[in-house]
Amino acid sequence: MATGAARSGLDPLAAESQVEDPTLERSFRGHKDAVTSVCFNHNMKQLVSGSLDNCVMVWNFKPQLRAYRFAGHKAGVYSVAFSPTHALIASGSKDRTVRLWQPTVEGKSTVLKAHTGTVRGVCFSSDGRMLATCSDDKTIKIWSVPTQKFAFTLTGHQNWVRCCHISPDGRLAVSGGDDRTVRIWDLNSKKVVRTFEDPGTGLVNTVSFHPDGTCLASGSTDSSLKLWDLRSNVLLQHYRAHTAPVTHLSFHPTGNFLLSSSLDTTLKVWDLREGQLLYTLHGHEGATNGTAFSPAGDYFASCGADEQVMVWKTNFDRYLEDYTAFSVQKGAAPRAEPLISEPAAAPPPPQQHQAAGQAPTRLAPAPPSVHVRAQPTSAMGTDPSAAGAAAAAGAAA
Repeated sequence: MATGAARSGLDPLAAESQVEDPTLERSFRGHKDAVTSVCFNHNMKQLVSGSLDNCVMVWNFKPQLRAYRFAGHKAGVYSVAFSPTHALIASGSKDRTVRLWQPTVEGKSTVLKAHTGTVRGVCFSSDGRMLATCSDDKTIKIWSVPTQKFAFTLTGHQNWVRCCHISPDGRLAVSGGDDRTVRIWDLNSKKVVRTFEDPGTGLVNTVSFHPDGTCLASGSTDSSLKLWDLRSNVLLQHYRAHTAPVTHLSFHPTGNFLLSSSLDTTLKVWDLREGQLLYTLHGHEGATNGTAFSPAGDYFASCGADEQVMVWKTNFDRYLEDYTAFSVQKGAAPRAEPLISEPAAAPPPPQQHQAAGQAPTRLAPAPPSVHVRAQPTSAMGTDPSAAGAAAAAGAAA
C-alpha cells in the first residue's frame, strides 16, 4: 500500500513515518439504488445518505442502534444535509420538494414546496438558521429553518442550478449549474455580486466555500476542479483532477485538503498547501457521487453508484501541525461589500509554474493509489454487512 510523499520543508524520513494511507473503516449497505449524497451529524453519532431509491437513510455509529430508513419522497433523492446546530436533516428530491426530517426512529418530516423542478442541492448555514436549496427551475431558494418557511428566491442562472453552498459567515451564497457559471450572491441584497466564468469549462456540478471564506472550489463535467479567490476575484488554482466529470467536493475543516469524487470511480485527496494530488482512492465499484468530511476532519465519507456508503479514516491529518491552514490571505472571512463596491483587483503576477497570460494550472505528479480491503475491520461499530442487513430488513419507514 502506498505511503504519503514527503513534503517540502520537512525531514523526508520523518514525513514518511507520520503520514499513513486513508483506511476504510466501515461500509454501509441498505440502499437499493445509487447513493447520491452523504453528510455527518455534527456530534459524529450519525451519518445520513440519500439515494435514487427515493429514501433517506440515517446510519448510527453505535452498534446497538440500527439504521433508520425514511420513505417520503416520491422520486430520487439528490442531496442531503445535517443541520450543524440542530437535530434536523434536509433532503432535496426529483419530486420537486424539500423535506426536513427528525433523525429519530419515527422519522417525522416537514415538506417544503416552492421549487418547480428537481431539487439538486441543499445546504444549511453554519448557524443552522438558514437553508439554501437549488433546482432545475434555475433558482436558489432560501428558507428560514426556525419557522420552516420560505424566505426568498435568488434568480440569475440561465439553466439548471446543480449546487449551492452558504459561506461560513452566512453573508454570501455560491451556486453553479448548467450555464457554466459560478455565481456569488449577497444574501442581504439578494443580488449577484460576482460571476466566475472560464472559457471552455464544463457544466458546474459542485461548489464549496473554503472554511475561512476567502476562496471557493468548483468541480465540473470537464473533469477539472478550480479554486477561485474571493478577494481578488481571479482563478487561483486549476487542477486537471479526474478522467470523468467531478461530482462533489469537500474541504477538510482546516482548509489544507480538498476531497473530490468523480464518475471515474475514484476519490482524490488534494494537498492545497503543496498544490498537488496526495492520494487516489479506489473503493467503490462504479461512479462516486458524494463526499463529506467529519466535523473534526478525522474521518470522511463517500457514496456511489454501487449503493454503498463508505467511511474512511483520514490518517493524513497527522502532519497538519507542521502547516498553517491554506488561505488566500490570513484574516477574517471576506465581507460582501468589497464584491459590490470595489473593482476586481488585477491578477497576481505569473508564478513559476505558470506562463504569463495563462490561467494557473497545477499538474499533479503520479499519485499514490490506494486500493481498499474487500472487508474492512473497524473500531467504529459492528460488522458492516450486519449493519447493512439490519438496515435493509428492519429500518424505520
